[in-house]
Amino acid sequence: QVQLVESGGGLVQAGGSLRLTCAASTRSFTPYYMAWFRQAPGKEREFVAGIIWSAGSTAHAESVKDRFTISRDNAKNMGFLQMNSLKPEDTAVYYCAARIAPATSKFDYWGPGTQVTVSS
Repeated sequence: QVQLVESGGGLVQAGGSLRLTCAASTRSFTPYYMAWFRQAPGKEREFVAGIIWSAGSTAHAESVKDRFTISRDNAKNMGFLQMNSLKPEDTAVYYCAARIAPATSKFDYWGPGTQVTVSS
C-alpha cells in the first residue's frame, strides 16, 4: 500500500514563501496525476494545483495562479508546491493526492496533510 507524506508546512508571515513536498513510501511509485488540495477551518476542501506526472502539464486554481507552482521530480518521485506571496487566506491544511488511472476523478492515495499558517 502506497503512502503519501507531505512536509514543508509551517508558520510564515504574509508575503513569505514555503515549499511543500509530497513523497511516496514506495520509490517506484509513479502516478498518472498528482494534485494538491487544501482545507481551511470551516470550509470545504478545495483544489489548489495538479500535474500530469509523465507530461508535466499543470493546472492551478485561479486563487493561487501566479503565486503557487506545482512541479515534480521524476528521478526522486517527489511532488512539490512552491508557494510565494502567501496571504492569510492561504492558511489551511494542505494535502497531496495521487491517482493512477487517467479516466477517473477519484484519487487513490492521500497524504495526512501539513499545516500552513500565514500571519498578517
